[in-house]
Parts: sequence; structure tokens; C-alpha cells
Amino acid sequence: MNEGRKNLSETIHSTGGLRRATRPASVVKSRVFGFVAVVAGGTLLLGWITHTLWNQLDRLQKDHAAVRSESFYLGVHLRGSLRGLNDKLLQFGVSRDRAFRDAFITESAELKDWIATNHILLAQTAKLQLLKSVDVSRQLEILHQVEINYAGYLSNAIPILMATNRPASTRSFESTYQRVREISSGLFPLCDNLVAAQREGFSEFLRGTQGTLISHQRLLMVCSVLILGLAVVLVILVYRGLITPLRLRLSESETIIERQEKLASLGILASGVAHEIRNPLTAIKFRLFSLRKALPAVTQNEDATVIGNEIDRLEQIVRSFLQFARPADPKLTRTQAGVMLQEVHDLLKPQLEKTAIELKLDTPARLFVYADAPQIKQVLINLIQNSAENIGHNGTITLHARRGIVPLDGRMRRAAILAVTDTGQGIPPEIETRLFDPFFTTKDGGTGLGLAVSSRIVERHGGLLRYETELNRGTTFEIVLPALEDDASEHTLD
Repeated sequence: MNEGRKNLSETIHSTGGLRRATRPASVVKSRVFGFVAVVAGGTLLLGWITHTLWNQLDRLQKDHAAVRSESFYLGVHLRGSLRGLNDKLLQFGVSRDRAFRDAFITESAELKDWIATNHILLAQTAKLQLLKSVDVSRQLEILHQVEINYAGYLSNAIPILMATNRPASTRSFESTYQRVREISSGLFPLCDNLVAAQREGFSEFLRGTQGTLISHQRLLMVCSVLILGLAVVLVILVYRGLITPLRLRLSESETIIERQEKLASLGILASGVAHEIRNPLTAIKFRLFSLRKALPAVTQNEDATVIGNEIDRLEQIVRSFLQFARPADPKLTRTQAGVMLQEVHDLLKPQLEKTAIELKLDTPARLFVYADAPQIKQVLINLIQNSAENIGHNGTITLHARRGIVPLDGRMRRAAILAVTDTGQGIPPEIETRLFDPFFTTKDGGTGLGLAVSSRIVERHGGLLRYETELNRGTTFEIVLPALEDDASEHTLD
């Protein structure tokens, strides 16, 4: 087809005179696939973010549990313990009370174990993910020096502990005090250095923890935005993929029901109107015939000729009206499509040649349908006559048939497509909207029932009537009918 025409997979077609656009199966499948892909992708992404976030939070919790707050106060604790030991050593040197010596021995041994234990713990906590940003090498070095100096401190305290039991004089108090300060003088600067190093390490720890919390907050914000975006996308997809089609189907169903009710009323009205009009028409026609027999001069009278023609036209209108309102049930038989096209071609070709319109035939040799041949030929004749009127003079109408896969009765089926293509002026958009409406016509003296009757005939065959058009290029009408296999027996549906 010429570029710019409507794609027949999306063209306007009629079902019993109604106009609606078919939606290709590929579009439906792509929407379903897109819906599933968005749901699956969003679920996987949210699952990954949630899994990552929970892992980081779990690791953070474990690291906080492993890092005790006291580990950042080793220097403070060590300095306080050394002062306690100096007090007990000084009190023993002055009073020679064995209780102070025993207390010193016990607490000094506990402090030694405490220093060794915290040295090991500090080395282990340095390997935690949370503390990788904290430099503890300086702290470990200071703590190692503390262990060495503490061993010297205990060695220098032994002479004081081995003193006699006689109470010391004032002079011996001063000397003992100076001795205690002297043996512990190397430890207190190390305690101050350890406090400073751990203060700096604690600041780094807080900065690292703050960075981790900020990253978690960002992940939570991203996760929230993704959840909101996914919800919006799901709402849009559900609305466009489910709610909108359901609304369209509901609207179509309501239109079909309303139309069927109108047609039912029209059928009842048609019977009465046809009866009331046909009887007077028959009487008038008989009287005109009698008058022509009695008075031969009346036969040549122009007024009598006009009256006779108008009576014939009224009878044709009544017949078309009845055919639309109460169409006859088709007598379906196995029919070859090419034969129907050939018969219509042979019937109308001489008539069209008078207006310089060429009627071509292009059809496959064997293409069978299950149809009422006279009714389908009636539809073809009507379409050809419409094309001829649209062309006027000097044009081409082509009849052709082909096989295809078309959605019929809610499923994809093999179909026989009988097409009538013309080189006319096309159908204007303002006329397309009412093309299949009963009693709508653009022709002088037309009834507006041709396409409406044709669409109902095709509908009763289980098919559809569709078209594509382009202004100043032409129009193609297609009769789509269920196809039969070439060797199918009569009355056997595909």
C-alpha cells in the first residue's frame, strides 16, 4: 500500500455497523512484557538495595558491639590505676602496713594483665571494617612502651616493698615519696600520649561512623524514591494496560447493546412501515399501469415516466430499509472466493467501461470460504459501485483476494480477504467518523444504507468489514471471512 495510509492492523473496521480500532496482538504482548519487566526489575533492585542496607547495618551493629567505649579511654584508666598503685606504695613505705603491700601486689598484677589484654584487643579491633579508617598503630606503639616501662616500674618497686617493718621517719617519707615519683615518672607521660592518640582516633571513628550513617540515609532515600517511582509506573501501567481497555470494552459493549436495542425497535417499526408504504405503492403502480394501457398517449408522457421512476425508487428504499432492519440469515456453503469475484467482475465491467473506469481482477486460483455467495456478491457490488462513484471518470478498481491471519471471534484465525481497491479521492476525515452510520449519505438520492447493510451481512458471516484510505490516493475496502482449507469438506469450519 502507499506510504501514509492507515495500517490495516490498526485500521477502522465495522462490526455490525460499529467503528472501532483493532489492537495488534504484538502491542498487547509488549505491554504485558513491559509490565512484567518493570515489576521484576523494580523488585530485584529494591531487593538488592534492601539486602545491601541490612548487611551494612548488621556489620555496623557487630562492629559497635565489638568496640567498647572503654577502648578509647585506655590512657585515662591507666593513669588512674598508676596513681592508685603509687598511693599504696607510698602508704606502705611510710606505715609499713602489710595490707597496703598486699593490695599493691594484687592491683599491680591485675593492671599488668589488663595492659596485656587491652594490647591484644586493640590489635584485633583495628581489623574491624568500622575501624579501618582509624590509625591505631601509634596507640599500639605507646601501649608497647607502657608494658616495658611498667615492668621496670614493678622492678623498682620491689626494694620499697622489701623494707623493714619499722615505721619510717619524716625524712624517710620524703625520700620514699621522691623514690615513688622517680620510678613512675616514665609512665605518666606515656599515659598522656596515649590519651592524646586515642582522642584523635576517637574523632576519626566518629567521622567514619557519620559517613556510614550518611551513606545509609542516602540508600534509604534512593530506595524510597524508587519505591515511589515504581508505584507510579505500576499505577500507569495498570491504568493503561488494564483499566483503559476495560473502559473501552465497556463503552463498546454499551454502544453495542444500545444499538441492538435500536435495531430491535427498528425491526418492529420496519415491518409496520413497509406494510403501510408498500400497499399504497402497489395500488399507485397498478393504477399507473392501467392508465398507460387505457390511454396509450400517457405512456409517452414525461410526468408519467417520472412517476414510474419515483415509484421504483421508493420500492428500492423500502427493500433496503427492510434488508437493514431485518436481514436474512445467510445460507452458508463452501464457496470459492475467485468464482464470486469473477462473477461480479463480469457483471459490472461493461457498465464501468462506459465511464472509462477499468475493473481489474487479481485473485489466487483456489481460496475457499464458508459463505452465502449471493449476499457476499451483493456486498462486493455495493463496494464497487461506491468506488466508481468516488472516482467519477477515468480510474481503476482492482478486485483481489488473499490469505491472511486476522483476529476473528477473539482469536487469531486464517482468513480469506476479498479486497476492492480504487484510485479515487479517498474518504475525508469528517466523513470517516460516520461512514457506517445508517441513513448517512453524501450522495444525492442515496439512502445511506449501503455500507450499513454490507457490514451487517459480513458480520453474520462471522467476519468483519474494514478499510484504509488516503486522500487523493484511493481507498481499499476488505471483506474478511473465515477461510477453509482447500480440501475441506462442505460445512466444515476451520
